[in-house]
Amino acid sequence: MDGSTLARPAQDAATPAGEPEAPAAWIAIGALALGVFALVTSEFLPASVLTPLAADLGVSVGAAGQAVTATAVVGAIAAPLTPVLTGRLDRRLVMWGLMALLCASNLLTVFAVNLPMLLVARILLGASLGGFWSMAAALAMRLVPAKALPRAMSIVFTGVSVATVSAAPVGAYVSNTLGWRAAFVISGVVGGAALLAQVLTLPRLAPTAPPKLGGLLQVARRPSVAVALIGVLLVISGHFAGFTYVRPVLEQVTHLGVGAISLVLLAFGVAGFFGNFAGAFLAERDPRLAVLGGAGLVAVSALAIVTLGVAPAVVAVAMTAWGFGFAMLPVGFQAWATSEASDQAELAGGLLTSTFQVAIAMGAVFGGVLVDHLGAVSASAYAALTATLGVGLVLAVRRARQATSQQAADLKPCEACS
Repeated sequence: MDGSTLARPAQDAATPAGEPEAPAAWIAIGALALGVFALVTSEFLPASVLTPLAADLGVSVGAAGQAVTATAVVGAIAAPLTPVLTGRLDRRLVMWGLMALLCASNLLTVFAVNLPMLLVARILLGASLGGFWSMAAALAMRLVPAKALPRAMSIVFTGVSVATVSAAPVGAYVSNTLGWRAAFVISGVVGGAALLAQVLTLPRLAPTAPPKLGGLLQVARRPSVAVALIGVLLVISGHFAGFTYVRPVLEQVTHLGVGAISLVLLAFGVAGFFGNFAGAFLAERDPRLAVLGGAGLVAVSALAIVTLGVAPAVVAVAMTAWGFGFAMLPVGFQAWATSEASDQAELAGGLLTSTFQVAIAMGAVFGGVLVDHLGAVSASAYAALTATLGVGLVLAVRRARQATSQQAADLKPCEACS
């Protein structure tokens, strides 16, 4: 039995008018969510195993952190290119290929004996990650009726929340008990399960007309969108500079054991799970409020770690607040960019994904340089600085909008008189 007998695209153009829509392919949606969980878990693992990984490969912590850079750079390129380069292929075959790349990445990481081998593995992950994210929402739209799409997307993005909660603390614990390679073995098994689930459940999905990359430049030139992208570069690069190198801070400055580090990272992830909901709540009212709140929490938390990092209780609270604040940012930035380009929402979303990956790479590069030359807390200081600049940017945008609205309101009586 092939996957097409299990589910049909709910919005297939071949469905005759007047006939009932095909049932939603919820099992296939669940398989996509499992794929998201596997991808985000693999993406987040280096932060929790960075110290033993670097020691085993015989490189500095900053150099090992470039594994994050490699993934982000390739992801930024793969996100807009994958739909175009695979435009003539059955979409389920493309998804299977992307999940196979994830499995290959984890397998190569497990057997990595030097930094170049690790970087090749993370490049494969970047191709898988960028391609998957560029297509996941579009596939969900074809697997369920239009009225069920919000619920379907919430299920798909559940994979992000669960990975955020579990990846870092589990990685830290497993690396201490079984070795850092064991963490990637587990991640590979999850990826294999996701691939199998998608092979069994994804229906045949005929290719549609590929998007044109020229539209990305047109969207990026819109001032309101450009400001949102600048905010992403500032705040997200700062977050990943601080978070990628947080374990050295917890070990060298706060002097926490592995068990305590795992608990702190678990608190970060659990707080992030709830931060997602808080971000959505604020974004429904004004996307910039979600960005403002998230960036503000990241700035305060990172500053607390820089100034009071020797106090375990302060660091634990700061990391919890950091996790809550960071989780508000993706939903805020996504809503901000797409609301400013509602006529080109897909292109705005793809552009935002690429910018996120660039910001992740910037954070890993700057953070690595800072940690190697100025010490562990310097990456957190960079996070505090960029998040504060992000807060200032959002406040400036909000003031400019309020001034514009006030000017428009002042002109209305004169227009009426004329």
